[in-house]
Parts: sequence; structure tokens; C-alpha cells
Amino acid sequence: MNAPDPVVPEMKVVVREAWPEDLPVVLSLYAGMDGGSHVPVDEAEAIFDQMRAYPDFRLYVAEVEGRVVGTFTLLVIRIINHMGANSALVESVVVDESLRGRGIGRIMMQFARERCRERGCYKMALSSNLVRERAHAFYEGLGFERHGYSFRVEP
Repeated sequence: MNAPDPVVPEMKVVVREAWPEDLPVVLSLYAGMDGGSHVPVDEAEAIFDQMRAYPDFRLYVAEVEGRVVGTFTLLVIRIINHMGANSALVESVVVDESLRGRGIGRIMMQFARERCRERGCYKMALSSNLVRERAHAFYEGLGFERHGYSFRVEP
């Protein structure tokens, strides 16, 4: 098996804050990640508005030639512990399946790390489903370390 193609020089990736008009494509990307399930567009629009009401909770997209090809969310929160430093949580990272392995995810995560540095975050964390082994290798390749355990419970 050949190594994935690096970002080719003519492929300029732009990461930017998402707009409401991006939501149908973002939902399509999520459907590719989660087996076709996602909220309807009108519900996504309401959630998007709620996210934007938070001081530092944003949906971002990656574009290539004006086409949205990836997305992630970034939440930065200030906590009392760690001397009042900020902490960041990355969620819902996905790149169009046809373009995976081309460096788009790496560019998105570099963008997220830079936002975290600008905001004085002491850490940027994310979680990943246990079955997504390719994603785990990707994150480890970016310098993420497995840390502790992630727990969840149905409310």
C-alpha cells in the first residue's frame, strides 16, 4: 500500500469560520462519518445559532477551490483550575472521504492549535470512537497523546 498523497502545492486549503450556508455540506460530511445520520438542516441552523451565542464555540470548515471539504468544532472555555487558564475541546473532525490523506485534516488541526495558542489554552483535547483506528493514528501523528480515560453515561 502506498503512503497517502501529501497536500499538493496547487491545492490551497483555507480554514475559516462556517456560515449558515455551509450547513448542508457540513451535514453531508457528518453523514459520511456517522453512517448517514444527521439532524435536519433547520435543526442544524438552530444549533449553529446556539453555538455562536457561546463566547468561544465555533464551527469551522476547510475549503479547497471554494468547496467545503472538511469541518470541525472548537470550544474554548476558561476554568478555575490551572490558574484560570483556558482549555479547548475539538469535536466532530471530518474530511471528505475522497480527499483523506491529502493533508487537509492536518491543516485543520494546525489551525485549531493556533487558535488555542492565541487564547492561552493549556491544553487542546479531543475524543475519538474506539473503532476509528485510522483517526487515532492521525491524531498521534500530530502529536496528540493518549491521556487518561474518557467516560460517558446516558443522562
